[in-house]
Amino acid sequence: MEKLAIEQLQKICTQMRRDVLRMVHAVQSGHPGAPLGCAEFFVGLYFDKLRHNPDFNMDGKGEDLFFLSNGHLSAGWYSVLARSGYFPIEELRTFRKINSRLQGHPATEEGLPGVRIASGSLGQGLSVAIGAAQAKKLNGDDSLVYVLMGDGELQEGQIWEAAMYGAHYKVDNLIATVDYNGQQIDGPTEKVMDLKNLKAKWEAFGWEVNEIKQGNDLQSVLDGLEKAKSMTGKGKPILNLLYTEMGYGVDFMVGTHKWHGSPPNDEQLADALSQLEETLGDY
Repeated sequence: MEKLAIEQLQKICTQMRRDVLRMVHAVQSGHPGAPLGCAEFFVGLYFDKLRHNPDFNMDGKGEDLFFLSNGHLSAGWYSVLARSGYFPIEELRTFRKINSRLQGHPATEEGLPGVRIASGSLGQGLSVAIGAAQAKKLNGDDSLVYVLMGDGELQEGQIWEAAMYGAHYKVDNLIATVDYNGQQIDGPTEKVMDLKNLKAKWEAFGWEVNEIKQGNDLQSVLDGLEKAKSMTGKGKPILNLLYTEMGYGVDFMVGTHKWHGSPPNDEQLADALSQLEETLGDY
């Protein structure tokens, strides 16, 4: 895919946020908060860093792979997949509707291009990504594997089993990212189950940790993803700590768990969209 100027990438971020809001509003169901916060990550990955082909092949040989572990971010992922050419943008209108390929959590049964695993049952994505990364090594494929997790998701024990495995077997073609927004469905992570020092924990498990402290600044995200790529191939898996704000881009949604899984009403949608200029055309 042709590299785009940062101004063009920023326009895609804004349009992605509009897509997310309109999708969850249309069916009064879904999760707007975290996709709004991860717009820069999704856009930076798919439109700048990921070596991928929208002419989708499930095996992904010779391509970088991406797995969405925290599948409730599906609206944001679907938007970026559509706008990078995996399926028609108009199909976003079917989000969460009966017989749609765009289920509330990504699924494989419907055959949606770009989706390689069903996700949303938290804690599993890192294990899958490690397996895919090992398969690439066995096949002599020098491509990378990426996975995105939520910070609340790290309360799942399977994450830490996978973390031990990845370090022990030197899975150094893997870049995992934690969306570190400090919020989960029931409240702030520090109140639900405090994660403490995540950098120290991942380092203690044998991972190289790359902090992206301005996860809603597009240039910082691009630089952080590039740094993570430069850290691969050196005997350790890579973990990005991506510091974001849930609901970023909409003033009444930002920084609170209340919009983790709550769709806006008509008035709130109009207010939110007024803060986000239509840049690429709504679906």
